[in-house]
Amino acid sequence: MPSTQPWQPLADRMRPASLDEVVGQAQLLDAGRALRRALDAKHLHSMLFWGPPGTGKTTLARLMAEAFGARYLTLSAVLAGVKEVREAVEQARQFALEAGKPTLLFVDEVHRFNKAQQDAFLPHIESGTLALVGATTENPSFALNNALLSRLRTYVLKPLDAEVLAELLRRALLDVERGLGALNLHAEDAALLRLAQAADGDARRALNMLEMAADFASAGIIDEAALAQVAEQAPRRFDHGGDVFYDQISVLHKALRGSDPDAALYWLARMLDGGADPEYIARRLVRVASEDIGNADPRALSLTLEAWQAYQRLGSPEGELMLAQAVAYLALAPKSNAVYMAFKAVMKEASERGSLEVPMHLRNAPTQLMKQLDYGKGYRYAHDEPDAFAAGETYLPDALIGRQWYQPVARGFEIKLKEKLDHLREQNARAGAKKREES
Repeated sequence: MPSTQPWQPLADRMRPASLDEVVGQAQLLDAGRALRRALDAKHLHSMLFWGPPGTGKTTLARLMAEAFGARYLTLSAVLAGVKEVREAVEQARQFALEAGKPTLLFVDEVHRFNKAQQDAFLPHIESGTLALVGATTENPSFALNNALLSRLRTYVLKPLDAEVLAELLRRALLDVERGLGALNLHAEDAALLRLAQAADGDARRALNMLEMAADFASAGIIDEAALAQVAEQAPRRFDHGGDVFYDQISVLHKALRGSDPDAALYWLARMLDGGADPEYIARRLVRVASEDIGNADPRALSLTLEAWQAYQRLGSPEGELMLAQAVAYLALAPKSNAVYMAFKAVMKEASERGSLEVPMHLRNAPTQLMKQLDYGKGYRYAHDEPDAFAAGETYLPDALIGRQWYQPVARGFEIKLKEKLDHLREQNARAGAKKREES
């Protein structure tokens, strides 16, 4: 068991001294699970621990080094560069020669290394000079380059359940050597569970909050007053641009698309509570109004823009109500992605077809020479036609005549647009058939 000192933070003193003390992560450590099998077989390999803060990434790396009988080296990608990587590799090489044992190099926040720094590990992983154990809170598919990722076995760590954290807090209260046992503190199970819930899956945060609550304890009891001093100040898990951020804005968008106002309002509240920029959310709501509602309810776009403007005028927290109003409206508005799909298809067509020319009859003819070259010849001015519609007239390049991309859905206001468009297309079809018969 590693020695601890009273001035060390409680979270550091309570760091598990053996695999048996590790809480949570049953999906990795239970009998028969992948990581447990590797540990039981003494199979040291390079790996990546991916999970939120306070879930045991650093602890597992250290305990694995002990289990494998390997030397434990550590680097922080925040502070280290290629020079430090080379020094660690050289130490591993020397240790292998002198002691005949492997080295486990733990790199915290490995996603912060750039491509060149990540590539520096590749030959040494392949040669077995060291086993690299990286830790990241970011999605490795985006944060690590493929060359390094392909050489690491990825293990996903999950946020710790509140019940698991509450048990960890009980241990800390009772542990005399490393925890707070010498203080003879008492806390009801309900109080510890509340503290664990406020920690939001993070063991380090839970223990730090317990240590703070101990300072506010009255007569040796961690009561509601002590909890109120710490629990209400605990921010929820949110990373301002990382995986959690994009997961939450994505599920907000999906809840709106799925017409669930309760879920949409919940995720809006979670993002605002976590510190997301309300104007970023407003921009995404405008996108939803166009992408997922479109012309099924054209008012959605106007209302969302007005909500954004209202927020800009009122600020937080008053203006957040306008965003909530827009969210509820978007969730219940009729849905159509017809314009979105049509525009995607047209953009693809424009990209693949190249520079198709404007048909001659649709070109302006501001000069006499252009008129002589038949610019604009045969163009039919729609306002001079019955119902201001020139049936049979074409406006696409010749190679695309007859293509139809916009297909309104039979929902909301787009029902009317669909009826109108079907009527116009029918007139065009009749006019086209008549023209072919005459020719």
